[in-house]
Amino acid sequence: MRAVMVMFDSLNRHMLPNYGCDWIKAPNFKRLAKKTVSFDNCYAGSLPCMPARRELHTGRYNFLHRSWGPVEPFDDSMPELLKRNGIYTHLVSDHQHYWEDGGCTYHTRYSSWEISRGQEGDPWKGRANYRSKEDSPFFWSKMAKNAPGQNILKQDEINRTYLQDEKDMPQAVTFKNGIDFINANHDQDNWFLQIETFDPHEPFFAPARFQELYPDDYDGIEFDWPPYGPVMEDDRTVAHGKNRYSALVSMCDHYLGKVLDLMDEHNLWENTMLIVNTDHGYLLGEHGWWSKSVMPTYNEIAHIPFFIYDPRLKIAGEKRQALVQTIDIAPTLLDFFKVAIPEAMEGRPLKDTVASDKKIRDHAMFGYHGSHVNITDGHHVYMRSPVSNFNRPLYEYTLMPTHMRSMFAPEELGEIEIAGPFGFSNKAKMMRIEVKAESFNKPAFFGSKLFDIDSDPDQLSEIENEDVELAMIEAIRQKMIINEAPDEQYVRLGIVKDRPLTRGELRIQKEQTINERKVAGLESFEFQHGSFNMVTCLLNLLEPSKRAGLVADFKVQLANKKTKTVKDRDVYELLGNMELTNDQYAMYKYFVSVASRTK
Repeated sequence: MRAVMVMFDSLNRHMLPNYGCDWIKAPNFKRLAKKTVSFDNCYAGSLPCMPARRELHTGRYNFLHRSWGPVEPFDDSMPELLKRNGIYTHLVSDHQHYWEDGGCTYHTRYSSWEISRGQEGDPWKGRANYRSKEDSPFFWSKMAKNAPGQNILKQDEINRTYLQDEKDMPQAVTFKNGIDFINANHDQDNWFLQIETFDPHEPFFAPARFQELYPDDYDGIEFDWPPYGPVMEDDRTVAHGKNRYSALVSMCDHYLGKVLDLMDEHNLWENTMLIVNTDHGYLLGEHGWWSKSVMPTYNEIAHIPFFIYDPRLKIAGEKRQALVQTIDIAPTLLDFFKVAIPEAMEGRPLKDTVASDKKIRDHAMFGYHGSHVNITDGHHVYMRSPVSNFNRPLYEYTLMPTHMRSMFAPEELGEIEIAGPFGFSNKAKMMRIEVKAESFNKPAFFGSKLFDIDSDPDQLSEIENEDVELAMIEAIRQKMIINEAPDEQYVRLGIVKDRPLTRGELRIQKEQTINERKVAGLESFEFQHGSFNMVTCLLNLLEPSKRAGLVADFKVQLANKKTKTVKDRDVYELLGNMELTNDQYAMYKYFVSVASRTK
């Protein structure tokens, strides 16, 4: 038996023809649907990139214990388990996070691996003291010196100078390496190949022939690398960014087709499992946001495409509705190769679900460490926020103290406690390290959210339904118990560990949230949606001595309108009346607009 997994990064379900998009040019994804079983209700688990890959290895949620980090010494790694049981495992990838501190133990779990350099800000080609040319077509060349992230952006510009021919581009090289492996081993048995490309993750850098599939009249500075933040660009720029993403999806489709060609050529359908997946989706302006991570985990991010062909069943061209997740991939592959599935794996093998749409769970949980804990039953999505604006207590549990691109700093390690062991840690204890930095997306600002995705699949309107909310909180509690969530996570989320939350307790929590959303001097006003966060943000931007004056001016403005409800536009009007320089106004408007996206 053999297995091939083709994994993309940030591949949007809603941008594929398989799931209803009628304008993306992706004929090979249509072809894929005829060759495999398509899943309509697949959800991510732990986010973003490396947490998702740790799930891919371990078959269990990890975001309640750990943020971005490597495979841990105690983890049961699927490719390593296969390797130990006589299955040859090979990884080909251009995913540069594998070569950083926070991903350094993943690729070494395979029997062999090949890399392709140059994606995103991969520190690949050295150009000391590089400066963008005055006529550089890229928006980041106009950024202020030492602006956050500029080194990565600058490195990407350097990398692109070495990637002018399509054959040299990381995705093309990655698929060539995968194709070479298949051609060399198609007549051998007992192997697993993981072809993993970073595309269509930003930056949306694709050859001209794919860009030409999506023409537009945009003539501004190249915009193929959206920020992780609110949409501040005009409609033409937004449309151009989407077109650049679409071009990269079409490039992914083209190289997927080469794998399908080999499956046909070597008749691998007889004995080779094929999985096509992604780690998460991506926002392209929906809900007023670009990218991921810094906003609630809407379905554009969490609800992902997923395809399987199982040669034991030979079912193709069908759809499945069962609720499945990334954590199911590891046990599915272990089951396929007849390797024992460790008890710590929460995922389930999908053979019976592929065969007959067998239900394997009632709820799917997903999220980022230290952010909302989200859950869906396929009909509703509930985003559970921390009950305090301080989002505490919060700890990391690890034996590998690394962030994405750095080690933990000594000051982070000064008060380490020893915790565990947990059931999933194979008798190993680990470090318990307090998270003192602020969360990247301040989840309490957004609050808990409930959506009915049957009637509102685009999640445009939150609903209030106490019965549903209590049921979802209880489903989260049960998942946390199974996941051995640390005690402080229950405290952070306002969930009682040993019993369901009562209706009265939920109402008290909501009342506390309302009371926290009071601004000194404006206690008699109600704030609509994101306006509280906008006012709070604006006050925090000012020197303390000027805050009372601004509140007084705002009270006069609202009194003139004879309103007791503060709306977003009221805050923008207040901002427009402030005495600010042009640069100050632009900066204040940006941050206030970020705060407004908490609706």
